[in-house]
Amino acid sequence: MIIPRYNIAPSHIPHAGQGVFLAAPVTRGSVLVAPDRIQQTLSHEQFLQLPGGSEEINSSVRWFERYYTVCPEWSDECYINHAFRPTGLWHLGFVFAMDNLPVGCEITMDYRYILGDHCQPAFVDSLTQQPIIGLPWSQVIAETTQQLLALLPAPAAA
Repeated sequence: MIIPRYNIAPSHIPHAGQGVFLAAPVTRGSVLVAPDRIQQTLSHEQFLQLPGGSEEINSSVRWFERYYTVCPEWSDECYINHAFRPTGLWHLGFVFAMDNLPVGCEITMDYRYILGDHCQPAFVDSLTQQPIIGLPWSQVIAETTQQLLALLPAPAAA
């Protein structure tokens, strides 16, 4: 579920279709998206058995390690587009604001974190023309954890 108020409108990213745009400002480190309606996870082996190009394949993301969620009933979260320099950080199903984001900012995330190891979608990054290739899980969890720690304020001393 998308937490802040938002609108769906044509993306500013060439060839990306629709995008999610903030209708209220958010502060750095705020949760933009939280998981909900996750009713099924599949192992990598089960995921590979899905028919290519099916609704299940198109609505699945790596959740953790070698497990994927399949959510064909996803709502507007499917309009969050890829960017190598995203406005949101995906971490274990949550998306956090990478900076203070103003009204009208498009929420984007790096798809390399939600694709399986070395998995490559049929499209490329439209701004750089570079391929989008899923990173190994150990790299994903290390990078997103470090990035999340850098986003959050230090805990107050007890």
